[in-house]
Amino acid sequence: RHFRVIVFDPRGNGHSDRPQDPQAHADSELVEDVVTVLDATDTPSAVCVGLSMGGRVLLQLAVAHPARVAAAVFVATSVRWQQEVPSCWVQQFDDPCVSDVGWGRYNAEYWRRDLRGFAEFFFGEVFSEPHSSKQVDDAVEWTLQTDAETLIAVEHAPYLGDVEDGPSGDSEAGRLARLVRCPSLVIHGDDDRIVGVHTSKLLAGALGCGVEVFAGGGHCVQSRHPVRFNLVLRRFVDSVSA
Repeated sequence: RHFRVIVFDPRGNGHSDRPQDPQAHADSELVEDVVTVLDATDTPSAVCVGLSMGGRVLLQLAVAHPARVAAAVFVATSVRWQQEVPSCWVQQFDDPCVSDVGWGRYNAEYWRRDLRGFAEFFFGEVFSEPHSSKQVDDAVEWTLQTDAETLIAVEHAPYLGDVEDGPSGDSEAGRLARLVRCPSLVIHGDDDRIVGVHTSKLLAGALGCGVEVFAGGGHCVQSRHPVRFNLVLRRFVDSVSA
C-alpha cells in the first residue's frame, strides 16, 4: 500500500533453478543474484530486508554494493559469532544419522529419507509461537516443492562465518558489519530457537544501529506478528526517506 515491493525466489526455491553444485549456492552468488534482480527491475537502490540467511547475504551486499542498498533491515540474521555453537550441531551433517529425534534430523541421510519429517520438526522450531499450525503447514509444503539434494548442496555451500578474522578472534560478520554505512535496523524475536536473540544484539552493536526485540517472537516474526512488523518497517523506511 505504501511502497514498491520486489521479491524473488532464491536459487533452489519456487520457480528458480535448483543447481546441485554447492558452489552455485555460495553467498557471493546470492549477492550477485540480488544485483541482477535490481538491474532487471530498473531499481538503482532499495531498502533491503533480509531474513535469516537472507540477512547474512544482505550484510555482504551492503558492503560489496553500497550504492544499491539505501537502507538495510536485518531480521533474525543467521551469522556466526565466535562463541556460538548452533543447536543443529548435535551430529556431523554428513555422518550416518544417529537419531531421528529433534536436531538429530539435521542430517543429509535423514533429509534423503524423510524430508517432510525434517521440515515438520524444523518449522515447528521456527514458529515457536502458539497456534502456528498454518505457518508450519505452509512452510512444509514449500519445502517439499524442492528436493533433498538441492538442500544438501545449499548446506555444503561456502558461506560467511567459515573463517575467523584477525588475531582478536572477531568474526567475519562483525568485521563486515562495521563497514556498513547505510541506515540499518535489526529485528529479532526473543523466543527464536534457530538463531538466538543475542546474535542480533551483537550485530546491532557492530552496525551501530537499533534493535527491535519482539517479546515471545520466534524466528519469523514478520509472519506471526505482521501488524507490528509492518508498522516497524514502515516507520523505518519513512525515516530513511525523510
